[in-house]
Amino acid sequence: MKLWKFIHSKLSQDKTVYLMTVIQHKGSSPGRQGFKMAVANDNEIYGSIGGGIMEFNLVELCKELLQGTKPQSFIKHQIHKGTIVDGSGMICSGEQTVIFYPLDKTDFLSIQGILTAYADNKSGTLSISPEKFTFSVYEEPASKYNYTHTNESEWWYNEFLNKKDIVYIVGGGHVGLAATKLLKQLGFSVVVFDNRTHLNTFEENSFADKKQIIDYTNVSDYIPESNSVYVAIMTNKYTDDKLALSKLARKNYHFIGVLGSKAKLKLMFEVMQKEGFTKDELDKIHAPIGLHIYSQTPEEIAVSIAAQIVTIKNKK
Repeated sequence: MKLWKFIHSKLSQDKTVYLMTVIQHKGSSPGRQGFKMAVANDNEIYGSIGGGIMEFNLVELCKELLQGTKPQSFIKHQIHKGTIVDGSGMICSGEQTVIFYPLDKTDFLSIQGILTAYADNKSGTLSISPEKFTFSVYEEPASKYNYTHTNESEWWYNEFLNKKDIVYIVGGGHVGLAATKLLKQLGFSVVVFDNRTHLNTFEENSFADKKQIIDYTNVSDYIPESNSVYVAIMTNKYTDDKLALSKLARKNYHFIGVLGSKAKLKLMFEVMQKEGFTKDELDKIHAPIGLHIYSQTPEEIAVSIAAQIVTIKNKK
């Protein structure tokens, strides 16, 4: 989102911006497919295509080309093995291919379309060819990335831009507050629920996109089923954790986890099985939530939860 906002701002000032996009990568390349970086003709930059001397050199190339009368789109292959032909200057091994596409005021509506889709939590496909940059909102294609190359003047690249991943935190206590702050920094949209009024940590949570006091009996009414939805249950007591989980366990979310000790969660699952939940249904729950990093403070617990959610997200 921030990259597109950067480009939108520059185009609104009638600046020209080179968008670099990694369209392929192999091996241990630092730049991965989908990485992007923007270089404006006022020399301001945003994003990354892998860093290091390679990125520095390609940024300088963009700056030089932007001083010309009409920058062109092109493709550049980079091999991370030193100073060989197409070498990036890096020695980390691997390869990456980068599209360079100059954006100007004629592309303003396409960039505006991307920002509007993000704001409305919609998905769409970005398409780049030698002469065209477009964005269309429609359903997810079979593959997130598609690239076809016939020759230097005949190629096209499509990338599916997902709607924003949303984390729903059920429980607005100290861990909920710390997790909200960290997850927002990682680019997630975050919604926080609690059933308590006048809760200081809930009221102090200025990081959430949305906060709401609800009855946990109806929690499933507030969390839509989606492959872009992550649910973290962390209420202040066993009965509320169990109530919320029982309402959500059979729903279709990309991730659902519950905070608590192994002993508490073992008891909870035993009771839920007696109530009709199957072992397969409960095995899908991440409990205890978070990676095992010996966390103790709310902030450390938030790190473990965020790390687990990011791991699951990036395995999509």
